[in-house]
Amino acid sequence: MPILSVRHHTVYRYRRPVAFGEHRIMFRPRDSYDQRLIEASLDISPEPATLRWMFDVFGNCVAVATFATRAETLTFDCRITLEHTPEHAPVFPIAPHAVLYPFGYGAEDMPDLSRSIERSWPDPRHEIDAWARGFIPSEGRIPTQDLLAAMTRRIRADFTYLARSEKGVQAPLTTLRARRGSCRDFAVLMMEAVRALGMAARFVSGYLYNPGNDRARHVGGGSTHAWLQVYLPGAGWVEFDPTNGIVGNRDLIRVAVARDPTQAVPLHGSFFGLSSDDLGMNVTVVVNDLSDSDGRPREWNVAPLPC
Repeated sequence: MPILSVRHHTVYRYRRPVAFGEHRIMFRPRDSYDQRLIEASLDISPEPATLRWMFDVFGNCVAVATFATRAETLTFDCRITLEHTPEHAPVFPIAPHAVLYPFGYGAEDMPDLSRSIERSWPDPRHEIDAWARGFIPSEGRIPTQDLLAAMTRRIRADFTYLARSEKGVQAPLTTLRARRGSCRDFAVLMMEAVRALGMAARFVSGYLYNPGNDRARHVGGGSTHAWLQVYLPGAGWVEFDPTNGIVGNRDLIRVAVARDPTQAVPLHGSFFGLSSDDLGMNVTVVVNDLSDSDGRPREWNVAPLPC
């Protein structure tokens, strides 16, 4: 089990000192059976007037900062250490009735999964539906895991990754037609395709471990990363990263999950001033393996943390 460190550094710059509104920060990884948070720190400059922690409706840990001073720069510096357990496939076997697609969810699960099955984007000509159904053989039955893996790897093979600095997510129809987009664009396209097949999917925001920024291994490092989870009976929420063709959580550090990407923005806030005062922001994310040279994890003391 490798020990991974993450440094997430964000700087906003302004032409003159401005006042700041409330900022919501989602940097703290979710504790789970496959990742255990060891240490975390969050330094903000200028120092916030208040900083409180809360869980949102999805159980994500959110820090909320307010400010009483003006400044020309606003900096967030988050450092994280966690124990990560890579998994290349679902931990639990898929329930017998869901091994082959199509399958149905149980009545006890549907009230909680229904909003994650609903489509969120228009598809008037059913182009996403047709693309998704292209993975189903003519006889209509296929192992569920093979179907999802094929869709994940097709996006990796056939689509071009482009880092986008614009806010928000590209419409999935645009991504499908252009065959290009960012990690969050690919995640949303696959979410809509999976939902078109009647499966529950949700958006994941987090970090990607890519040793040496090796583009032959992964793309999308150096900033926050996005992928999706699909709910499979018996296996639970399973990770799929279409940007890199990853099935399972290998090299993925989960921070936030949400039904819609707007609910999992890593950092969101406002400032008071003219639009011309905004000089932009810089984001740097560095993920390293802190395991010993022989692969064994180091010993760490668990520190008390908010949330």
